[in-house]
Amino acid sequence: MKSVKHTATEGNPLGILPVGSLMRKFALPSIVAMMVSAVYNIVDQLFIGQAVGTLGNAATNIAFPLAMMCTAIALMFGIGGASSFNLTLGAGDEKRAPYFVGNAITGLVIGGSVLCLTVELFLRPLLVGFGSPADVLPYALSYVRITALGFPFLILTIGGGHLIRADGSPNMTMLCNLSGAIINVFLDALFVMGLGWGMQGAALATIMGQFFSAGLAVRYLLHYKTVSLRLEHLKPKAEFITFIMKIGAASSINQLAMMVVQILLNNSLKYYGAQSVYGEAIPIACAGIVTKCNQLFFAVVIGLSQGSQPIESFNYGAKKYGRVREAYRLAVTAGVAISVVAFAMFQLIPRQLISLFGEGSQEYYQFAVNYFRIFLFFTWANAIQPITATFFTSIGKPKKGTFCSLTRQILFLVPLILILPLFMGIDGILFAGPVADALAVTVTALMAYFEFRRMPKE
Repeated sequence: MKSVKHTATEGNPLGILPVGSLMRKFALPSIVAMMVSAVYNIVDQLFIGQAVGTLGNAATNIAFPLAMMCTAIALMFGIGGASSFNLTLGAGDEKRAPYFVGNAITGLVIGGSVLCLTVELFLRPLLVGFGSPADVLPYALSYVRITALGFPFLILTIGGGHLIRADGSPNMTMLCNLSGAIINVFLDALFVMGLGWGMQGAALATIMGQFFSAGLAVRYLLHYKTVSLRLEHLKPKAEFITFIMKIGAASSINQLAMMVVQILLNNSLKYYGAQSVYGEAIPIACAGIVTKCNQLFFAVVIGLSQGSQPIESFNYGAKKYGRVREAYRLAVTAGVAISVVAFAMFQLIPRQLISLFGEGSQEYYQFAVNYFRIFLFFTWANAIQPITATFFTSIGKPKKGTFCSLTRQILFLVPLILILPLFMGIDGILFAGPVADALAVTVTALMAYFEFRRMPKE
């Protein structure tokens, strides 16, 4: 008679089907889901840019660190719970596996609620700390006071999507995100352009889409397929919460690092912009638009890494190391290919891209084009770092995953943003990007190389 572990491993499609087929099954919906998440931010910026202008664009960039915080919480418990679940299931422990899903759901709900309350209580000082110029602050306050109400639902949608994907239903994850985005786009057009509600209209459209997406995610989670979820699985237990947070730390810290960089970037652009011909608002507005265009490309890369996660986790737990190698290789190959396409667009048509977000002065276009071409010069290689960070998390090595996540943002970019402008002015901020990217790609690629050399062949 087969052991429980053998049966669980051999009977799961993650350990049987061709890796290429599994990557298509899991990565494509993940890519769509991540792109839809990026659309939430970009659509608001598109309509706000057309209806409100530069100050409105700057306001959405000031608010952007809060969106990153939502994603950080969602990934902490979403990817942490999903990876823990798949690793445990791959090892054949079907009794403990549902506790990771249930505790992850509880963590998502608590985290979203705490963030919403904190932001509503300390909104003005937070936005000032994020680098808001005085003339931008009223727009940012109007926007975030409403969008903060949707934070618990956004976090539950993003994090719940990872748990749904771990259950073998990536298409459902895609549906949850896609439906909310469609609602958001439709209501943005109605509220912002049709009714002229400006920043408040864009915020209302956003949270209404998030309410609907979260409802779909909750409905699925109540009927989990792989294991049966009961109330006892939702009760927080230190053993499971701690492991989930440890496994999800790399992905979460990456977002937190991006948030720290965004706040530092806003304040630096404000300070050095005031000393240049651009002024305070133009660099912040342009950087926000460029960041969100880059986020749309990066959503494809993150989708690839997330699509590889259940394959890498399960097969590493089942000691099928050849399948782990193949999943990583496919993710990196596809990621670099899409990175090259994005690099070409950012270099060849930056003015056309920035024009989609409304009109501006000659200085506005000049700074935006320079930001695209210089700050994002190493876009063609940027897929390696996030895919490698997720890989280490997926195989249960969160410390290495966390270090990979910190390389670009904290280890390299933060010091460069602080040092280079002292000698180059605002241009130093632009050149900090490619230098940090080159260093991060080199370090993470070497880490992956040595990890695979140590991994058993079979």
